[in-house]
Amino acid sequence: MDVYINDVAAFLPGEPVTNEQMEQVLGRLGKLKSRTRRLVLRNNGIKTRHYALDPATGKLTHTNAQLVAEAIRKLDPGDGFDLDSIELLSCGTASPDLLMPGHASMVHGELGTSHTEAVSTTGICMAGMSSMKYAYMSVLSGQTRNAVATGSELSSSFLRAAWFGKGYTGTDEEALKKNPMLAFESDFLRWMLSDGAGAAYMSPTPCEDRISLKIEWIDSASYAGELPLCMYAGGVKDDGGNLKVWRDYDSPTEALEAGAHLVKQDVKLLNGQIVDVAIGRALARIVEEKKLDLSTIDWYLPHYSSEYFKPLLMRRMEELGLVIDEEKWFTNLGVKGNTGSASIYIILEELLHSGRLKKGDRLLHFIPESGRFSMCYMLLTAV
Repeated sequence: MDVYINDVAAFLPGEPVTNEQMEQVLGRLGKLKSRTRRLVLRNNGIKTRHYALDPATGKLTHTNAQLVAEAIRKLDPGDGFDLDSIELLSCGTASPDLLMPGHASMVHGELGTSHTEAVSTTGICMAGMSSMKYAYMSVLSGQTRNAVATGSELSSSFLRAAWFGKGYTGTDEEALKKNPMLAFESDFLRWMLSDGAGAAYMSPTPCEDRISLKIEWIDSASYAGELPLCMYAGGVKDDGGNLKVWRDYDSPTEALEAGAHLVKQDVKLLNGQIVDVAIGRALARIVEEKKLDLSTIDWYLPHYSSEYFKPLLMRRMEELGLVIDEEKWFTNLGVKGNTGSASIYIILEELLHSGRLKKGDRLLHFIPESGRFSMCYMLLTAV
């Protein structure tokens, strides 16, 4: 049995927020200057993004589950589709509204539809791909006749200045100038991450009147057995690499002041591992195992967190003879922002509805996760 993506939808809350408006919405961090923000934004290449925040009050306008429900309601796979006909909701996120129950249950509650299977996947950027792979396997095996997979993030909820604790100063400007990788520390991730949701509808038959995307394969791999923790939230690592998780603190206030809830990255580890794991290990293995001829790829959809990484990825690909011509690369990072697990859905939604795809086109997707280093690649064919 084959599985086809019949439609992809995206929902981005509010109006686009420009670089100049960011501090108005998120608030300013202690002594960090706007000039420091400009240095970060120059490297990451993001010009606009969306926040589920009221710019006047700073209050949240949507829950994560509501973002997803909005994306699902925009799906139009044809054939008299209605929400009650969905047999599986597979929902991934790094920023659920609640610790329990699962994110997918909350999404189902927002939709208010009849009974369905609801599966939640977690992680960081790969949470959305884990949900997609579960949905794909469910339809592929005949367990369900259709499935909706989603990826979503409500990053702004913990990017607001008030959540950084009293007296937070972060990385200074001079250090950032000397080492641009410091932009991936907690205080600068707030200028990279944003909100959004995406949804994909799958079935065993393609659309008759428009392009569908046949899923050839989804390959995901974790390297956590070999590499330490890099990107995380819910704890604090000391200089020796020892982790103190939020449960270890004596009170929620103590955990808040310690920054246990903030998203963090081990910059040294990220710089030393991410490119080689993504290309030298994951892509090289996939090319060999699947006999994948990269010259046959018509579209390359990479989800990278910052334009800073693009030349590094391209250089490593060239070194290993794993070249995909730059004109085949497609991303909307600059105008849609880095929405984590939703990003690949939002990228694919734009390309699918652009009118640029033709039958026979092969689309290779790349989704890295620096959490404890996981990599996902997916191959689709337009039919």
